[in-house]
Amino acid sequence: MTIEADKTQLRHRMRTIRAEAAARDPDAAERLAGLFPMKLLERYGPVVSGYIAIHEELDPAPLMDRLARAGAETCLPRMDEAGEISWRLWSPGEPLERRGFGLLEPPADAPEVAPTLVLTPLLAFDIMGNRLGYGRGHYDRALAKLRASGRAFACAVAYAAQQIDRVPAEAHDQPLDWAITPIGSVPLFMTRNRAAFAAPAPGNDSPAG
Repeated sequence: MTIEADKTQLRHRMRTIRAEAAARDPDAAERLAGLFPMKLLERYGPVVSGYIAIHEELDPAPLMDRLARAGAETCLPRMDEAGEISWRLWSPGEPLERRGFGLLEPPADAPEVAPTLVLTPLLAFDIMGNRLGYGRGHYDRALAKLRASGRAFACAVAYAAQQIDRVPAEAHDQPLDWAITPIGSVPLFMTRNRAAFAAPAPGNDSPAG
């Protein structure tokens, strides 16, 4: 089975798991907002991108409200006809347009910005920061572009049940740095850094001595 086939099969399973988690925990969004470590805003802000939740995505709206009150510049993704994301300034409560796929997005005349802290929706993630999205690659391309021109700290917003043992990853997949769930944080970049430090150097895979 190919990696893409593995991902497709996993997406079907994770949609069900996420829906069950959402049904069990109607207060998850408010609890998650209260648990978010504000040191992330201090270190990786001030421009924070969120998203408007669809289906059973965990809603980041209460978190966006908290971050805006703390001084963050908030923005949302807007997708063009070619499927490329730009990030547009938006404050909680401002009007949005209903566009393709029924998504609510900022208007075309909203100023474009480059977020430094990106809250991302997903279906699943693992401890190494691999992210399972919806298969269109929009966030991977947008994150790659942000990271090529500056810094972008990617933080998953997810139910704890969305963390799994392994997400199949490909070379173009952009890693997550952190995950915030209704039961606390998962510092993914720390695990990834430890794994990289522990890995044997190329050409030196034999035991020492």
